[in-house]
Amino acid sequence: MSLSPESLLLLQPFAEVFTRPTFCHMRTLVYGTLLTSGRRTVAAALRAMGRGEERHFTTYHRVLNRAVWSPFYLSRILLGLLVMAFLTPDVPLILLIDGTLERRWGRHIAYKGRFHDAVRSQSGHVVTSEGIHWVCLMLLVPVPWCQRPWALPVLSVPTLTPATSAKLGKRHRTTIQAAQILIWLVRRWVPEREIVLVGDGGFAATGLGHTYRRLQVRFVSRLLLTAQLYDAVPPQPKGKPGVKPKKGPRQPKLTEAW
Repeated sequence: MSLSPESLLLLQPFAEVFTRPTFCHMRTLVYGTLLTSGRRTVAAALRAMGRGEERHFTTYHRVLNRAVWSPFYLSRILLGLLVMAFLTPDVPLILLIDGTLERRWGRHIAYKGRFHDAVRSQSGHVVTSEGIHWVCLMLLVPVPWCQRPWALPVLSVPTLTPATSAKLGKRHRTTIQAAQILIWLVRRWVPEREIVLVGDGGFAATGLGHTYRRLQVRFVSRLLLTAQLYDAVPPQPKGKPGVKPKKGPRQPKLTEAW
């Protein structure tokens, strides 16, 4: 399948991340993934591009499992392009953060684990499913063909269960810690821009709030009126015996303050 020059230039800003052969193969996979229907696999992408009889199909698999390229560098370029295309210089970056479960099964999926399935769960009935849990960061932008703003994904990282982290020999990071890393990256990429982050109640954590305050990021999230809030741990005298406290004095609840 031949592509027009305009479509070939869409991915040109990302060429610096790859070598020339890898970039050509990656471009074929991207356009094939957009054109295919059903399961988006490497074979389906090749068939959509008219290369179903490709003899060296393993070359395209190597783009995902052996080729050396940085997904964070790609996300940085993507964020810059979206900001330049949809936002003016005086508008703050409104970012949305959320977790999503990609249901996957198979013995050879290294990052697979069992997580809470919010879609299948109901009140009083919790359902868990096997798959890969992703923490996604999205940029909220206005688009001319819709009255509502769109959330465009710019950065995603997988979070592992403690058992999977121990099996792979990786340092375990929770969803909150992954969110801290994502917003730290964005602040490093755009140090001069005002950032507003919006998340659901799962990200309403004190540690996360302290991190965003240091990074000068405004954080908007849901918080129960009966939530237990505490001050920071006061300085402890040297040589004091006993267990070190993890929480400071208790603050009044929001219902009590009202």
